[in-house]
Amino acid sequence: MRLKTMANPLVLIVDDEPDIRELLEITLGRMKIDTEAASSLEQAYQHLTNQAFDLCLTDMNLPDGNGIDLVKHIQQHYSKIPVAMITAYGNMDTAITALKAGAFDFVSKPVDLQRLRDLVSSALKLNKSNHAAEVKITSETQLLGDSKAIKQLRKQVIKLARSQAPVYISGESGSGKELVARLIHEEGARADAPFIPVNCGAIPSELMESEFFGHKKGSFTGAVNDKPGLFQAANGGTLFLDEVADLPISMQVKLLRAIQEKSIRPVGTENEIKVDIRILSATHKELNQLVNEGNFRQDLFYRINVIELKVPPLRERPEDIPLLAQHFLNKIANSCDLTPPHLSREALATLKNYAFPGNVRELENTLERAFTLCEEDIIQRDDLKLSDTETSNPLALQATTPPPGGVSSLEDYLEDLERKAIVQALEDTRWNKTAAAKKLGITFRALRYRLKKLDLE
Repeated sequence: MRLKTMANPLVLIVDDEPDIRELLEITLGRMKIDTEAASSLEQAYQHLTNQAFDLCLTDMNLPDGNGIDLVKHIQQHYSKIPVAMITAYGNMDTAITALKAGAFDFVSKPVDLQRLRDLVSSALKLNKSNHAAEVKITSETQLLGDSKAIKQLRKQVIKLARSQAPVYISGESGSGKELVARLIHEEGARADAPFIPVNCGAIPSELMESEFFGHKKGSFTGAVNDKPGLFQAANGGTLFLDEVADLPISMQVKLLRAIQEKSIRPVGTENEIKVDIRILSATHKELNQLVNEGNFRQDLFYRINVIELKVPPLRERPEDIPLLAQHFLNKIANSCDLTPPHLSREALATLKNYAFPGNVRELENTLERAFTLCEEDIIQRDDLKLSDTETSNPLALQATTPPPGGVSSLEDYLEDLERKAIVQALEDTRWNKTAAAKKLGITFRALRYRLKKLDLE
């Protein structure tokens, strides 16, 4: 037994097997970590009353109860202490139950010492960053809003950042699911490691295995070099699987195995590579329904949906719209060195009464459009064009032929048209911006904004 020194962290080890306790004490001692040991729940509760711990490692089966009881007790009375569960080999049900109860992470017997050291190091980082996380995530630049729904979401993000449990983020398109995933990563123990977002629906099915797991040179036509996959790129950090519902069944099987085994096999190799990542996933679709229809594997759903976090749609928090609107207007104005306009009372009322099926993303796009149309630094109701089903870009109306290269290049194609039209108008007016704006049928503000956006200044 080691008593806590001024410099070293203190870890509570709870296990009724003396050999396991000794192994953990020796391993942590070599990491310059002090320990206290307990062989039962009763002893653990006594230690928690008498000492301030930085981490708790507990076995599942104890003489007077189980580790889940201890996890719940610590969550209720000592919520700042992360708890890691020691489980029997291959018992994923126990591990998932522990994570749902609030455990930080788990390690299986026989204990892999390197895995244990990584887990302990990650857990001890939490207490150093926790206060900063609470301050940052409630600041004016993160998860904006004062509504009850957004305040609750901020609390849940802070709590989930203290865990390594897989989180399934559900919500409508444009509601901010990737922002939430990024915040969970940035406020957690993996903040210094990569956050790798991947849109599962944007990867061709024939390239998915290579993209996720990497490949060896010559493993297939076009594989001219060894290439690491997304799992390796996210090693030590977080892999965010956006639109996970779009994964084909064949890839779901391989993804499940990689998550369970914490290892991958690049295409064209026989050797497995260990990876240490946290999985966050999201989709706007109903995964439960897809499982019932047989279009999404139930076992994979069970693994990625250890904890579900729901992001509220914008229509359920209209009181947040004024704050969000001002934030976006400031952001747009700053990008082109202009003074942000103000919303008229009628315009603000229109925004608050609009359902926003595209959520926060649609609000930002609406304000960007209104920014370019408004006069005298005031956005009027008509500038919002919320009932206008036609394109918001007057220059885009010139597009009468499909873009070469298909739909994927539509944005670049329209930008090219816009750039050419602006340059032509400036040349026709001898580079008089006021006259060019009039010729194009847009405001001077709109022209300045587009010059900045298209890098034409």
